[in-house]
Amino acid sequence: MKIEVNGEAREVAAAQLDAALVELGWGEAKVATALNGSFVPAGARGATTLSDGDRLEVLSAMQGG
Repeated sequence: MKIEVNGEAREVAAAQLDAALVELGWGEAKVATALNGSFVPAGARGATTLSDGDRLEVLSAMQGG
């Protein structure tokens, strides 16, 4: 299915958010996720179904000051 990831069109085979993150290379990374503008906690990713055209934002923490 086609989804938008951080503003870029991507094709994913996974139907669940947690599996899509693995497919996209964020499998073990500590990241924050938002689907269609709504925050998705890490514990809810396995139960979050993706649909064609969804907008996914993936953010990682940055260090510095």
